[in-house]
Amino acid sequence: MARIHSAESVAMFRIHPLSAMQFQPLFVLSEDELAARDIRRVVADGPNSFPCRVSLRDAEPGERLLLLPYEHHAVATPYRASGPIFVRENAGDATFAAGDVPDQLRRRLLSIRAYGDDGMMRIADVVEGTQIESLITRFLAREDVGYLHVHFARYGCYACRITRG
Repeated sequence: MARIHSAESVAMFRIHPLSAMQFQPLFVLSEDELAARDIRRVVADGPNSFPCRVSLRDAEPGERLLLLPYEHHAVATPYRASGPIFVRENAGDATFAAGDVPDQLRRRLLSIRAYGDDGMMRIADVVEGTQIESLITRFLAREDVGYLHVHFARYGCYACRITRG
C-alpha cells in the first residue's frame, strides 16, 4: 500500500510544457529533410484541433506546425515511450504558476499516468479536463509517485508533465 502525503503538501502542482529551443532548428528544414526524420509540416485547419506541446495552446486556423515523433518518457524501463506531438512554428516557451491549468487541457478528456522516480508506472486514470485537479491531487498524494504524464485520452498523445509545485 502506498503512503499518502498530506493534502497541503500536494495542493500545489506545476505543469511543464516542452522547451521551444529543441524544436526551432527543425522549422528551417526542407520537406525532404523533415520527411527523413519522420516529421511533417502541417497547417491548422480548424480551432482546438492542433495542440502545441510547447505553448500548451491550440494553434489557430492557418497556423503552421510540425507533427513529429517525440520521446517523452526516456527511462530504462518497460514504460519508455514516444509518440506524435504538434509544435507551433512561432511557439514560445510557456510557464505556468503552481496550480495553473491551461485551457488546452481543460477542453479535453485526459489520461493521467503516475510514475515513481524509477520510471515505473504506479497508477493511471482518465478524467475530463475540467476535473483535472482532483486526479492530480489524488495521484501526487501517494509517496510512491514522483511525477505525472498527461496524455490526450482520445488520441493517446503526450501533452505535458506535472510535478509537485
